[in-house]
Amino acid sequence: REPKSGYVRGNVYFADGSLLHFREFVNTERRIERISYAYHYQKANGTFVFRYDDSEHFPALPSFPHHKHIGNESNATPASPPDLATVLHEIGMLIGIEETSGS
Repeated sequence: REPKSGYVRGNVYFADGSLLHFREFVNTERRIERISYAYHYQKANGTFVFRYDDSEHFPALPSFPHHKHIGNESNATPASPPDLATVLHEIGMLIGIEETSGS
């Protein structure tokens, strides 16, 4: 990697056993700029739920290369590039986690 770039990845485990795998490659030369990303969410049993990513394999989508897979790997829909907070909020809504003020 370049001296002013970084790779962040991790897993977030939820109380219901579901899991979010995420990764971001960023450039920090002038400001923090996300170069690539993937947010992969699955149920506790490993069943795929959704993934946001910017892999360049759906060039016909109007949001290319940004897209969201829903329900299976081959199903891709246009999507704006989310950030980690947005994805966590979406998962919270799916599994019924209510937000509290101040958190």
